[in-house]
Formats: sequence, structure tokens, C-alpha cells
Amino acid sequence: MLRQASDSLSLRAKRAGLHEFTKSVESWLSGTGITQGVLTLFCRHTSASLLIQENAAPAVRRDLERYLDRLAPESDAYEHDDEGPDDMPAHLRTALTQTQISIPVHNGRMALGTWQGIFLFEHRQAAPERQIVLHLVGE
Repeated sequence: MLRQASDSLSLRAKRAGLHEFTKSVESWLSGTGITQGVLTLFCRHTSASLLIQENAAPAVRRDLERYLDRLAPESDAYEHDDEGPDDMPAHLRTALTQTQISIPVHNGRMALGTWQGIFLFEHRQAAPERQIVLHLVGE
């Protein structure tokens, strides 16, 4: 019989960059009793995003952060700067990444690869609390 479970996680990053929260999702998933299905995560913000990325080598995260800094640098050249110089670059970085990811669930676990983790990609320097919606459909 098909079932659903949903909840949200509150996350607050201490700095801009990639912050892994795989264990929080695993913990929530284990309490649902659903062993097969699809898990969707959705970031309810326009200046932060979600990534599945390598969680073993910290250099990968640093290189990704620096790359997006080069693509969308802080600058006073943007028209939209209501919340400071990192405001519009944060929106651009979110547009280049994603706010929603789907992960298959098999035998009660996310079907992530060996070195894959789930990350909040915070694009603001003074980050507010972020809400990540979790929605699981399965049996």
C-alpha cells in the first residue's frame, strides 16, 4: 500500500558554503517505516540551494564554493542589493544550482553512492535559518 510522509528540517549555516546534513535526513527516514520509494527534498528559499555532492574530500567543497564565487561574485554592480552585496550573487548561485532533489529509497535507506552526501549550499554570508521540506512517497 502506498504511503506518504512529510516534515521539514530547520538548518542554520554559520557561513556561506556547503553544509552536509545527510545524517539528519537518514534519521528522519528511518522513523517513517517506509522502505521503498522516492524522497524529495525542497529548499524553501531563493538564496540557498541543495546539492548531492562528494562528502569525503573537503577540497571538492572548497573548489565548488570558489567556482561559484567566480561565476557570481559579490559586487556593487548589481541593481538588486536590498540586503547587501551578497544578495544578488546568492540569487544567481541558486539559479545555477537547484532547490529540489529526488533520491530513491531502497530497503529503508537512501540509494546514495559511497561518497555522496546531501548538502545545503548556503549562498549568504549572514545566513538566516533555512527550511528544507522532506516528502517521501513509497511503501
